[in-house]
Amino acid sequence: MNLAAALTARRIRGGLERRRVQVDQAARRVLLRWFRRYARPLPWRKSRSPYAIWVSEVMLQQTQVATVIPYFRRFLRAFPTVTSLARAPLERVLELWSGLGYYRRARHLHRAAQILSRDFKGVFPRELRQARSLPGIGDYTARAVLSIAYHLPYTVFDGNVARVVARLRAIRGSLHQPHFRRAIERELEGLLSRRQPGNFNQALMELGQTVCLPRAPRCPECPLRAWCEAFRRGQPQSYPASRLRRATELHHLATAIIRRGDQVAVVRGLDEGLLGDLWNFPAAFGPTRAAARTRLQEKLATIVPGAAHLGVRLGGIRHRITHRAIRVDLYPGEIGAGANGFRWFSLSRLSRAAISQLSRKIAAQIRED
Repeated sequence: MNLAAALTARRIRGGLERRRVQVDQAARRVLLRWFRRYARPLPWRKSRSPYAIWVSEVMLQQTQVATVIPYFRRFLRAFPTVTSLARAPLERVLELWSGLGYYRRARHLHRAAQILSRDFKGVFPRELRQARSLPGIGDYTARAVLSIAYHLPYTVFDGNVARVVARLRAIRGSLHQPHFRRAIERELEGLLSRRQPGNFNQALMELGQTVCLPRAPRCPECPLRAWCEAFRRGQPQSYPASRLRRATELHHLATAIIRRGDQVAVVRGLDEGLLGDLWNFPAAFGPTRAAARTRLQEKLATIVPGAAHLGVRLGGIRHRITHRAIRVDLYPGEIGAGANGFRWFSLSRLSRAAISQLSRKIAAQIRED
């Protein structure tokens, strides 16, 4: 290539880059304007407290916004500061988390609050490396908190954001592919508002949650429609590619309903290492209904040697934990004296304890019967 051709190519590249910057600026302005006008009035958006924003981001992991709102409000009423959370017993934290699921989040939140209280004077750190060093805080959560609370210029990457950007730029691939993630991250760096990083990140997430939906996206309502390459091609649902889901596994769970007056017996953990910090009705998994019942009988025998009996099946419910579809069978249980391995709750008190969502369902079924 001669000098003239090289200069021409450089001018063309420079013109394309300037045009791209102008397009990004226009899209960014429209997106932020849309967010100011249409953003949902979520309770954590009323606060710039790094603590409140951190709690909301942890609760929102793999959980719907509508589900999180009442939990967030109750949690902040009980623990308004990092220090109050750090000083609380884990049992109380789990009680307030009960029903929200993914209980490891609550344990990590509690432990991180203790570290913040001890090592950071109760203040969420402004440095990304320090934020990521806290239990339960990954790259996404750290960046979200720092950008929203401290207005630091960090991009955030989650499924909603990736979907919006993949459609905007017509980027092929799926979330589990490293090259796809790198391409999305590059685009985000160019799009990010350095002056309003928190609002920009929330705007992208809001757009993905309310308009740029995985199926049946509401393209006529989208503020970025004019710049969206996937919309121009008439195939927004093709971006990103769907990720293969793990096949659902069917499990049988035998559960004992053991009464003592108006109280019922519960134990720590469910079975097979699940829900270890929560109170559950005594239960055991099995490949069949009969096998689950046999395992439950054996399990009870370790708690009350030779003095536990299961009666005729009372009924059943269905439940799901991640990839497990669980058929739960309920059996009345009778025990002799000397049963020290149980914790006893009245049914009215049980709903306020640190119990699993499955235990809530079972308790509701017992009350109905």
